[in-house]
Amino acid sequence: MLSTLRYGVAQDTPLLSGGVGFFTSTNAGKTSYQPLFEPLLAAPLGPRFLIESRAILLESFSPKGGNQSGYDHSRFISLTYLQGDYTLTSHVTVVGGTFLIPFNTYNDRLSPIWIGNFQAGPLTAGLGSLSTGAGTGGMLSGSAISRPKYSVSYNAFFSSRVDNQYFQADRSSGGRVSLYLPDQRLEIGGSYDRQLQGTHENFFGTHVWWEPKNSGFQLRSEYARGKHAQGYWFETAYRISAFGGMDSFVGRFEPVFRMNQSLRLDKLGGDSVPSVGTQRADFGLDYNLPHNTRILTSYSRQFSSTGNFNIWQTGIVYRFLFPAWKGK
Repeated sequence: MLSTLRYGVAQDTPLLSGGVGFFTSTNAGKTSYQPLFEPLLAAPLGPRFLIESRAILLESFSPKGGNQSGYDHSRFISLTYLQGDYTLTSHVTVVGGTFLIPFNTYNDRLSPIWIGNFQAGPLTAGLGSLSTGAGTGGMLSGSAISRPKYSVSYNAFFSSRVDNQYFQADRSSGGRVSLYLPDQRLEIGGSYDRQLQGTHENFFGTHVWWEPKNSGFQLRSEYARGKHAQGYWFETAYRISAFGGMDSFVGRFEPVFRMNQSLRLDKLGGDSVPSVGTQRADFGLDYNLPHNTRILTSYSRQFSSTGNFNIWQTGIVYRFLFPAWKGK
């Protein structure tokens, strides 16, 4: 009984996690430098309630234009989300506060710097997640059906309009449904968002993830469509494990590739998609060091009617995780 009690208390210890990174990007010949800190807090309050929050602290340095010497400097600090999760039943979790909008997968699954395979997001990363990527209101999420051969998960949210210094959100509603097949390690899902302020607009999305067992291979893909633009991206990654396993020198290398395309349906703006039809191919080679440290390198070639150019990016990311205090 005593050991069980100690275990339960330890699980209620708040966890501090997140990532620290340093990135460089040369875009059409212009180089910028970005140190970045993304802390994350997960604080359980009893067996059913959890507080989650993530912030971002970003510094950016880039050479001054013309004949000027020195660097331009900018700083960005923001609270990405702050939410409370209450486990109502084994199938329903009630979320309240400011949360990441669950449209497709990039916004709420791949945007943390310690998870994504590339420094920059896809061309259509913001399509469907509205202007800030976050909503303020309520959400229901959980597993609707769970069987040995398949499971169905869902998210349904409503966001109010918020416009202040710390939290910004659009009035919107929507959700996502995903089917997962564990034997095939295959996930297929669909998303829908509706903007309910200003010009009402519908967004539709689909995603497919596939990670075959014991292969080191990953396939991730999305398609999204709004009133003014549409686009897709697909990404492959392969952890080289044939020479000594994933923890060998060679096994820590991970070639990655991503293809992006965005298309304008009209000349109206108001979204994060490029103003003209754009294609971009991203080629990367990541190296997974011990102790949750990754080196990210990539070369991209972007094509559009406004010009073609190269993008070179490098960075190093360290992911940390530790309890806020020692558990009893």
